[in-house]
Amino acid sequence: MWPFTSDPMAVTRYGALSADDGRSFEIETVRSGKDFLVARLKGIRDRTAAEQLRNLELFVPRDRLPKLADEEFYHADLIGLAVEDHDGTTLGTITAVHNFGAGDLLEIQPIRGGDTVMVPFSADAVPVIDITGRRMVLDPQGVFDVDALLPRAKS
Repeated sequence: MWPFTSDPMAVTRYGALSADDGRSFEIETVRSGKDFLVARLKGIRDRTAAEQLRNLELFVPRDRLPKLADEEFYHADLIGLAVEDHDGTTLGTITAVHNFGAGDLLEIQPIRGGDTVMVPFSADAVPVIDITGRRMVLDPQGVFDVDALLPRAKS
């Protein structure tokens, strides 16, 4: 399992994990691996049954998650936010939050279409996050090329 929590072992305290198809799984035992958890789930008794769960996304219902402090966000809160510049020009939409080991990156689908763009999720690059208003402000500060997000000029 690859938990997306600040404390990976917290996944054991949230109760049964749910899958999009309606199935529910209880963790029987868990131990740390290199960058993941190795878990035994109730009712999964052999390797064949475990392999059938490979790549299954499991989640915890939000009402069982801890309350967040100010300036903290769940990844799910960020996905779908409009991305704007300081002038309010819409640049795109957040489609995913990634972490490949050097900090969180926001994947943004430019409003102009084309390939998504990865930008660092830092206070400098993202000075405003307005969850209620469903938007965030992006300030490139030389970290990335904002032209990749701007609408293409009409010819």
